[in-house]
Order: sequence, then structure tokens, then C-alpha cells
Amino acid sequence: QVQLVESGGGLVQAGSSLRLSCVASGRSASNKAMGWFRQAPGKEREFVAAISWNGGEILNEDSVKDRFTVSRDNAKNTLYLQMNSLKPEDTAVYYCASQRGIWPTRSRYDYDSWGQGTQVTVSS
Repeated sequence: QVQLVESGGGLVQAGSSLRLSCVASGRSASNKAMGWFRQAPGKEREFVAAISWNGGEILNEDSVKDRFTVSRDNAKNTLYLQMNSLKPEDTAVYYCASQRGIWPTRSRYDYDSWGQGTQVTVSS
């Protein structure tokens, strides 16, 4: 099992930037694809971005692909989400997750370890 701890959320104004971090620990953390999901109040948890075990393949949700960048540093066992040009509709709790395999997917059901989440609030 992989343990995940997110940080970096906060309250910002529209147009601002934030960088989320997710530190992974546990068995074979660096050998798994990882992803970011988000959940707004009253909505389903949705896919944001994901990255393969070696960073060579990346998937992005269409509404964020020109603004958000997912990356990882396996030497530090850390996953990142750089979020630029934030919009009020980006407000949500952001979760990082570890996949069962090495290649990224969009389905939350493919991820078996989750962090506790970090709140991102964007004011207009």
C-alpha cells in the first residue's frame, strides 16, 4: 500500500497560480502511475491529470490541459500539479492517487491509494 499526503492548497484570486505537492511513501511508490482528481461540493470526483511511472506519458482533462501541468520527481517520491490561470470553477478538494499499474488512466476506479485531499478555493 502507498501512503499519500497532499499539500499546497489555499485561497487565491482568479488568475493566480498554485502548486500542489503529494509525497508518497510505502512499497514501490515510484513504480506506479499517479494522478490528480478533484471534487467540488455536490459533485462527483473527477479526473484532472495523470502521469506514468517514469513521467513519459501524461493525460489531462480537457478543461485544464492548457493551464495545469502534472509532473513527478521520483528521487523525492513527490507528485506535483502546477495550476496557472485559476478560475472559480477550479474550486474543489484536490486528491492525489496512486494507480495499480505503471500507465496513467482517467478512471478513478483504477487507483487504489488516495491522499486526504487539499482544498483549493478560487475567488472571482
